[in-house]
Amino acid sequence: MPPNLKLKRLMKTIFNILLIFVGSCCLALAQKNAAPPTGFIRVVNGVAQGVGTIKVLIDGDDMRPKGYNLGEATGGIGLSAASHKVTFKKEGVEEGTTHVALEKDQTVTLIPFAEKVPATDQVPAHYKIQILRLKQKEVESGRTASFVSVSAIPEIKVELQDEEGKFNTIYVKRLSVAETPLNYSQGYAPAKVNGDSIKPIPIGGSGNYVVVLFDDTEGKIQSIYFRDFKFLSAD
Repeated sequence: MPPNLKLKRLMKTIFNILLIFVGSCCLALAQKNAAPPTGFIRVVNGVAQGVGTIKVLIDGDDMRPKGYNLGEATGGIGLSAASHKVTFKKEGVEEGTTHVALEKDQTVTLIPFAEKVPATDQVPAHYKIQILRLKQKEVESGRTASFVSVSAIPEIKVELQDEEGKFNTIYVKRLSVAETPLNYSQGYAPAKVNGDSIKPIPIGGSGNYVVVLFDDTEGKIQSIYFRDFKFLSAD
């Protein structure tokens, strides 16, 4: 074989090896720099007892040093798809902690609220933060209203008005989710709880419109809304 042909073949082999090496390095680098799977935690503050704002700590990190007011909701807090420790603290109330096994592209809603703990021989009566967890369970294609109650009232009567002016009545048990079709295409859907009007529900596109019912510092039922794109179940 002529020397020039041998040299050409050798150079071609070396070139191919270099191509494979460079390709492997690029692939490894892309995999290393790829964003890790992410999920989200949303918090809705329903703790009326105690003093000041509530602190939210995730894996020990304070999400907002100034805290969150009663009836305030966060957006989705992006976190790695893994297990996370979530702690709620408020002055004058015993703190509460839960662990969330967060899945990729999943949003878990946490609603802290307070329950009274009876006195014992060692500890006087006090309030402790409990946590209601809402998990997404399936995709919703139309418009649905989901009512969730952390009020001290065992059952709440909810009346939701449709676009024709008719009221649909549902009953929401404490620490559970009650769903109803939302026959309202756009605007503000009027609603009542136990006969009293609450803030109208702002309606836009398709999705699950979640209404969280909670007690204020005087024991009166208040509401806060957010929109989800899936059904929710109480966990």
